[in-house]
Amino acid sequence: MSILRTALIALTFATPLAAPALSQEVTLRFQHFVSPNSANPKYFMQPWADAIEEQSNGRIKVELYPFMQLGGSAPNMYDLIADGAVDGGWVIPGYQPGRFPEAEALELPFMTPKSAETASRAAWAFTEKYLMDDFADVQIIAAHMHGRGLVHKKGPAPESVADFRGLNLRGPSRPATLLLAKLGANPVGMPVPAFPEALAKGVLDGGVITWEQVPSLKLDELTDSHTDVAGDQSLYNLYFIWAMNKAVYDGLPDDLKAVIDANSGLMASAWAGRAHDLGDAEGRLVVEATDNQIATLSTEVTAEIVALGQEVTADWIVEMTARGLDGAGLVADAQALMAAE
Repeated sequence: MSILRTALIALTFATPLAAPALSQEVTLRFQHFVSPNSANPKYFMQPWADAIEEQSNGRIKVELYPFMQLGGSAPNMYDLIADGAVDGGWVIPGYQPGRFPEAEALELPFMTPKSAETASRAAWAFTEKYLMDDFADVQIIAAHMHGRGLVHKKGPAPESVADFRGLNLRGPSRPATLLLAKLGANPVGMPVPAFPEALAKGVLDGGVITWEQVPSLKLDELTDSHTDVAGDQSLYNLYFIWAMNKAVYDGLPDDLKAVIDANSGLMASAWAGRAHDLGDAEGRLVVEATDNQIATLSTEVTAEIVALGQEVTADWIVEMTARGLDGAGLVADAQALMAAE
């Protein structure tokens, strides 16, 4: 048998054995806790999943599971990802108060501008500088903020600080509940999935959340008024990460890692923020089609609330300093990054 024929036979038998390694296929199960029709899943998560599949030539399939269908609860999403119960998903670090204290700097009152996309670009820069070690258990794909946070309540819109006194209001994070307490309300820390039921049962008078969540939570039916503050800064905001299990990411072949990397970072963070801007516009239109009251607090009342927010921030700086963190530096950097965008 000639050397050439021997080589051809060897190649014929070797090629099929090598093929599976070259065409490895991966299914990634990502989970979140809201309706698939709400803004982030519709305008970011699903398009992101589609882009990953297309750019990997079908070798990566991303399955999205809404409403925590794979198990667990929204506050435990970080650990579900880190422990490998799911391959990836959407995390609100603030749902575990005190665990990721530096991230709270982004959620302080009147920290973020009107645009969620702009705020999310700044959030990514802040994350790169301060939070990568905190989130070392996972592979961060995006870090972002939502849009303007408003007060949605039963009955007429508040017109003064005094109108907040005694109201039972839902807050999503520690900074938000601290501000509600300064306003004289009774803050109730609560993840978003529990909000509609608490309203329906009369446990709450209202709460703070974005326009974009109005349709999926039926806030146009469960509340009567929707109140924003004056000016271009948001009353409050919430910080999110879109992340995947570190071992799963590390186990991908280099060419598939490159697909994930190409859809991560600043670009993905801005994309996620833009999804909320789109959803906010749609959510407001839903309310405008009802008889619900849409209100904006006066500049004078907004200034009073800003002053209360500054007290929250000052107290937070003292608390972080006592914990050995540079509270003042974190706030100054967050403000500078938001202003730069």
